Amino acid sequence: MTLPQGASYHHDFLDPEEEADITRLLDEGLWDGGLRRRVQHFGYRYDYKARTVTRETRLGPLPAWLATLGQRLVAAGHFEAPPDQVIANEYLPGQGISAHIDCEPCFDGTIVSVSLLSRCEMIFRPRGIAGRTGGGSSVILEPRSALVLKDEARYLWTHEIPARKSDNIRGERVARSRRISLTFRKVVLTR
Repeated sequence: MTLPQGASYHHDFLDPEEEADITRLLDEGLWDGGLRRRVQHFGYRYDYKARTVTRETRLGPLPAWLATLGQRLVAAGHFEAPPDQVIANEYLPGQGISAHIDCEPCFDGTIVSVSLLSRCEMIFRPRGIAGRTGGGSSVILEPRSALVLKDEARYLWTHEIPARKSDNIRGERVARSRRISLTFRKVVLTR
């Protein structure tokens, strides 16, 4: 596994009990099904169509359980200040997310994604060759892991999760099951 410069992968950021508690808390909340996958927004609502975050989209402070995870990310040196925006994404087998770079003017220089429940492959490609084969790298995101994107990995590489029902992991076809990701970010308000 060769990650882009500025990306780091951390096994077992959560323990199994934390994973179960977070999944329960999310499932007790209200999932928004307006996209091809279900999402929940915390802190600020991200406007996918306008690709913006504004003062008007503020939902309030992060719930205590997400703020605690944010503080852990600060203590681990991944963020300088606590993140104030989290998106929970639910992926069912066959669902993914297209190649993208998280909104540059909306969020600061660090993005952290915590994976729950199922493993999947994430593919990185240099900006400008998204969708083409070759020239990239990939990582298997294991349950309870954290992926940190900074520097080149944040701004010069796209990341995507192919929409498929299984991944090739060490030469073996492994079926996906329900996966949830928690994406932590620090909002930059320009207006």
